[in-house]
Order: sequence, then structure tokens, then C-alpha cells
Amino acid sequence: MDFGTILQTIFNFENYGELLELVQNSIWAGAVLGLLGGMVGTFVMKRDLAFAVHGISELSFAGAAFALLIGADIVLGSLIGSVAAALLLGLMGVRARDKNSIIGVIMPFGLGLGILFLALYEGRAANKFGLLTGQIVSVDTVQLQALAGTAVVVMLVLSLIWRPLSFASVDPDMAEARGVPVRGLAIGFMVLLGVSVALSIQIVGALLVLALLITPAAAALRVSTSPKVVLLLSVAFAMTATVGGILLALGSRIPISPYVTTLSFLIYVVCRVIGGVRARGGHNGRITRTAGADAQAKVGAGA
Repeated sequence: MDFGTILQTIFNFENYGELLELVQNSIWAGAVLGLLGGMVGTFVMKRDLAFAVHGISELSFAGAAFALLIGADIVLGSLIGSVAAALLLGLMGVRARDKNSIIGVIMPFGLGLGILFLALYEGRAANKFGLLTGQIVSVDTVQLQALAGTAVVVMLVLSLIWRPLSFASVDPDMAEARGVPVRGLAIGFMVLLGVSVALSIQIVGALLVLALLITPAAAALRVSTSPKVVLLLSVAFAMTATVGGILLALGSRIPISPYVTTLSFLIYVVCRVIGGVRARGGHNGRITRTAGADAQAKVGAGA
């Protein structure tokens, strides 16, 4: 295969308008998942749960693969696997070290189960591949409404616990001393994270869900320290990667996940460069405040 053929496979916009009309629901689904992923991702980064997202996605994949094997609803199977993993991590992983060890045990177990179920499945190979790497599916109106309704519930619950969860994420010891139910919030957020992972797998696949729930928030944190700005940027980046990935993958034979992950990575690289330039130029808020404090200390010492 020569270079021209490879490009033709990756970027093929023949009959693009006709194809676009067929996947409008999928595009809306991608936008909803981008909004959800951007919101949840900010707390994933605050609570240092990037590794947990990967662990949950493995059991979500196992649940989806089992549902595919027995002919059940894949989304439901994925949801059961994700919530089970999230509850396990929330109940058992109180300390960071315990949580990481539990995730390290869950990941290979979930992946092994998923591979076993896929090996037993005798249907189309595309269905197997799609669970791992994502695919553009024909989302009907009922499926879109169910996805959007579930995402709205998750976002509403997250909005209700936003302030105490932020406090518990930044300083859990102080929050607990102030009477904030730190453990309950941790378990509740893990459940919300599990639901978000299950919904995201429909678009980007089990192995690459990090591109939707982690990379956009990580990119936003490189250019701002304001919680509101980080939230807005995270949502914007996630929606751009998801919807943009769907639009780019529409005319090709390649799964959607490479497009989504590449867009997320490019956004992160650009934000990292911008953050580095701002830091060297003294535009980072924390650096400026530190410099000001040092100057005041020198003046005080001279006096």
C-alpha cells in the first residue's frame, strides 16, 4: 500500500453530504458525551483518578463483551461492568496506594474476561473490534434520547455536589473536619465516573476512553488555574475531539478512535506549549505571585 492509498483510506470525503445525513444522531451523541466527559474529567484530574478510569473501562469492556455474547444490550452490559468496578474502587480504595493496587488487579482481570467473551462470540468481527476501538454506529432517536437522558442525570447530580466535591478533592482532611461526607462523596463520584465511562465506550471504545475523560481536562489545566475556565475549556476540548473525530472518520474505513485520540493529543500538545511559553514569560499566576512575594521578602529584609 503506497502513501497515496493510505491517505485515501484515512481521509475520504466522497459522498460526504449523504453520509453526514445518516449519522446526525451519532454526532449529537458525540456532543453529549463530549460535554459529559469534559465535566467529569475535571474531577478525574483533581482527584488523581486517571488510572482508575482505565481500570473501570476494562470491566466495562468485559460487561459489554458478555452482553454481546448472550445477545443482550451492550450499553447495559457496559454500564453494569463500569458501576461494579466503580463501587469496588470507591468502597475498597480509601487510600491512594490501596486504590492503585486494586486497580492493578482489576485491569488484567477485566481485560481477560472481555477477551474470553469475545473469543466465544461467533458473530461479526466488526462488533468485537468496535468494543475495543469504537465505531460510528447508527444511533436511532430512542438510543440518543436514552443516552442524553442518562448524561443529563449524571451532570445534574454532579452539579448538586460540585462545591463539596471540589472541597473534598482539594483538601479531604480539612473537608472531613468541617463535616463534609468525604467518603460518601468519593463513592458517589465513582458511580458517576462509572456511568460516564460506560457511555463513552460507545464512541471511543474501551481501550481509548482516556482520550475523552482525561486528556481534555489535562490540556485545560496546562493553560489555566481558574476552576471555571478549566471547566469550560475541558468541555470545549472534549466536544471538539469527539465531534471532530466523528466528522473526520465519517468517510474512511478506519475506526473513530484514532481520530478522537489524535485530536485530543494535538489539543494537549498545543496547550502544553502555550502553558510553557506563559510560564517562561512570567504570565503564570502562581509564578507571578511567588515572584512578588520574594520581592516583598527582600525589601523587608533590607529594611
